[in-house]
Amino acid sequence: MIGLLDYGGLDREDGGHGSIVLLHGLMGRGRTWKRQIPWLRRYGRVFTFDAAFHQGVTQGSHEPTADEISTERFVADVAEVITWIDRGPAVLVGHSMGGLHAWCTAAQFPELVAATVVEDMAPDFRGRTTGDWAPWFNSWPDRFADLDEAVAMFGEVAGRYFYEAFDDGRLHGRIPVWAAIAEEWGTREFWGQWDSVQAPTLLLEAEYSVTPPGQMAQMAQRGPHSHYLRVEGAGHLVHDDRPGVYRGAVEAFLAGLGSELR
Repeated sequence: MIGLLDYGGLDREDGGHGSIVLLHGLMGRGRTWKRQIPWLRRYGRVFTFDAAFHQGVTQGSHEPTADEISTERFVADVAEVITWIDRGPAVLVGHSMGGLHAWCTAAQFPELVAATVVEDMAPDFRGRTTGDWAPWFNSWPDRFADLDEAVAMFGEVAGRYFYEAFDDGRLHGRIPVWAAIAEEWGTREFWGQWDSVQAPTLLLEAEYSVTPPGQMAQMAQRGPHSHYLRVEGAGHLVHDDRPGVYRGAVEAFLAGLGSELR
């Protein structure tokens, strides 16, 4: 599987979960999880991969079709990764776009998913568009000279996140494609997929969330196996902005899943 990385961890026979697959957000990348991987390895075999159109500056410039950037395509890729790993049902830990892909995978392929962690993502962004992003994107340089330049533009947490995803300071994908991926979320809703999820789920919402107000709490009310936490003081990158709170919540969730998932 292209881009799949195995970081090792506690194997199933030693009491760990079969696999923990980390799903990055829009404009993210697998390696942006590097601060979480060491402690997650205590709970299972940890894997990351780069989603399609997030795989580096050499990935080509063709214009993708709607099917190629649909949520269903990304879900099929996640299912393929879990099947490739071949370690039983996986725990999916997703941020933003990755959270959406996590619960949609759990809905469509319940036999492949043991549990999910959904960080700052909601089912219904209809009516929202990416048009307001264009001036911001147009202000980006072709290449960020170093981490300090990225931090100066995006702030400490987001600047470090973006720079780690970049290839030597250059974007690891194409902004129009990323905008088109997000544009789909403004034209449809994913409540049906969420209502189909039977796997235990931890829902983490940032205080300064990008999600429509109240939706993640509503997800918890509608999800019979859901746990919800609003993280005070956190921005969208909860796992990096409030790492201690994020770690405590995820560790408690993983520890509490029980032996039936091992």
